[in-house]
Amino acid sequence: MSDVAARVGVSQALVSLVFRGQPGASPRTRERVFKAAEELGYRPDTAARLLRRTRSRQLGVLFTMRQPHDVDIVEALYPAAERRGYDIVLSAMAATRDERQAAEALLGLRSEAVIVIGTESDPRHLTAVAGRTPVVEINPRTRAAGVDVVRTADGKGVRQAVDHLTRLGHRAIAHVDGGTMPGARERRNGYRTAMRRHGLAAHIQVHPGDYTEESGARAARDLLADDELPTAVIAGNDRCAHGLLTAFLRAGVRVPEDVSIVGYDDSQLARLSFIDLTSVRQNADEVAELAVQAAVERLDGGRTADRDIVLEPALVVRGSTGPPRAS
Repeated sequence: MSDVAARVGVSQALVSLVFRGQPGASPRTRERVFKAAEELGYRPDTAARLLRRTRSRQLGVLFTMRQPHDVDIVEALYPAAERRGYDIVLSAMAATRDERQAAEALLGLRSEAVIVIGTESDPRHLTAVAGRTPVVEINPRTRAAGVDVVRTADGKGVRQAVDHLTRLGHRAIAHVDGGTMPGARERRNGYRTAMRRHGLAAHIQVHPGDYTEESGARAARDLLADDELPTAVIAGNDRCAHGLLTAFLRAGVRVPEDVSIVGYDDSQLARLSFIDLTSVRQNADEVAELAVQAAVERLDGGRTADRDIVLEPALVVRGSTGPPRAS
């Protein structure tokens, strides 16, 4: 910093203020300081700066890299945290790195709270982590004690999908289940409830699956092997819907003329022009905002009671759904 200060002709204390984003320097001086730092190849030592702080003001994020919707949430967490004066630290789970290792890495980096996204977490482990630092879980599979939850009303989302398809005239509506994945049970129950409400209990078909393209393709092959193809399929998520759509098209089945397909998440995958998938939207920006808010309420507001925050889903209609084929 002394070299930067000497080049600009200001004090080292002023350079420190600029790097910390504190007031006290004019816009012109800030610009000159950053330019001099770039020319000298100077970078502030973030690790050393954190060690000097009483608080790190870092929020750790534990996530997997398998689902497009989870990636959307990670991206939205950065501005949500920045608006509250916090930074984001990421730790991903992988085949060689389990949840416990990923969580310990975040705690080792002085994360003041941990946000967990869409993992198949062991509630006991999350409860243990919550005993050391606040934990917010997004779209959990099961609820852990001492943990805040941000989730979408998944059952309601699938009911919206069934309502949309019945309005188009569909009766033979199948569902590809998400198995033990987060939100899958609520989506499965929502499908059954909506079908019964429309008087379609005899048409209920639940096919086993998960949140991958392969499970969708496998379900499509099973459906094609049946005596009669349903006129619509609601997939467990967008990736599963993509697998369904691809397998049907390869078999010469047109979407939506022969079969309508609905996904879940409204991820970037659903919005691709050549996919054009009708999907139940989980608002990633809103999810991220509420998750960060919940963590900050614990850290800065002193809240101790657990919160269960439920968001409203919304069906986004695109080109993968239409009226049922003629008998």
